[in-house]
Amino acid sequence: MLSDLDRRIIRNLQAEPTLSLPDLADRVSLTTPRLARRLEKLETSGVLRGQQAVIDWRALGYAVEVSLRITLDKTYENAFDEFISEARNVPEVIEIQTFLGRVDVRLSVIAKDMPHYQQIYRSRILTLPHIADIEALMQVARIKSDESLPI
Repeated sequence: MLSDLDRRIIRNLQAEPTLSLPDLADRVSLTTPRLARRLEKLETSGVLRGQQAVIDWRALGYAVEVSLRITLDKTYENAFDEFISEARNVPEVIEIQTFLGRVDVRLSVIAKDMPHYQQIYRSRILTLPHIADIEALMQVARIKSDESLPI
């Protein structure tokens, strides 16, 4: 699916995403216009979805991360859709995942401290629709957080 050249481009982008186009072109032995065409092809094919800034929410004063495992009351036909639609509106929810099995949804919630988390939990999380059961797991340490692929 990917050529060796495409793999080199992606490896270099993962290692140093702020490289300028000319610098990246030099590293992968291409001209800048040819590299631009390759990048456009990778974006068009969906391999590259764009670039984004990664913000360290801890540096902004958020010291607490809680993972909530939620089981929904699936007796309601649109339980998943309604829950997810409402959960997206909670600014402190930084990730939503759905699963097959006993747990239906996992939310990652950040807060400045425990009183702030309790306020979010009581006023925003517990008011989400169709919750049958909820389990909170407080994060103690992040051991690995790497989105680079072994290309």
